[in-house]
Amino acid sequence: MKAFVIAMDNEAQCVVGNMTDASETREFGRRVIRGRLGGESVVVIVSGIGKSNAAAATQMAISFGADIVLNIGVAGGLDPELNVGDIYEIESAVQYDFDLSDVTGNMVGTLDERDTPYIPLFTPGKRQAMVIGSGDRFNDSDDDNDLLLNVLGCPLRDMECAAVAQVCETAGVKCIAFKCITDVRGKGKMTGQYVDNLHGCLEKLAAAVPDLVS
Repeated sequence: MKAFVIAMDNEAQCVVGNMTDASETREFGRRVIRGRLGGESVVVIVSGIGKSNAAAATQMAISFGADIVLNIGVAGGLDPELNVGDIYEIESAVQYDFDLSDVTGNMVGTLDERDTPYIPLFTPGKRQAMVIGSGDRFNDSDDDNDLLLNVLGCPLRDMECAAVAQVCETAGVKCIAFKCITDVRGKGKMTGQYVDNLHGCLEKLAAAVPDLVS
């Protein structure tokens, strides 16, 4: 079974709007929608924003019997060559706000149980693949953005994907992610771009979902 772990209601609607026979419950404090997509039974869990929420919802999805977990939503672009509205699949994810480097000597983002910060995801080949950095903050910090792009090599940034990938890796469950760019560094205040572009990007993501998850 495919399960979607999605941070926000408006992002989840990109999937739910393509579903048939949808029914909704509330489980463990989270919105859960079950139905069919492309002829398959699927479940959508609206996790809430941030890594802890995403990790908890991913474990819920696995407990429901998911053997594929998909994380779909929006993200920021740190490479000025990227364009608002473009959709990318994720090849690996880093928790850039996890730092044991003073203790272990490992690179920022390297979880204690791993020897690399890069958590792999499955790439179905639907879109160009990118590396994403996930952290529990959304800002215009040059320090954060320089760390992500120039040290960790992450052209994309969000707040959930790496946590979803971590739980899936631990459980041995396939993880797939697609992200639509709402804001690009160097093209104005990123938080302002996000507000201005969110609606249009969600429309593009909703239109792409049937192909992305087939």
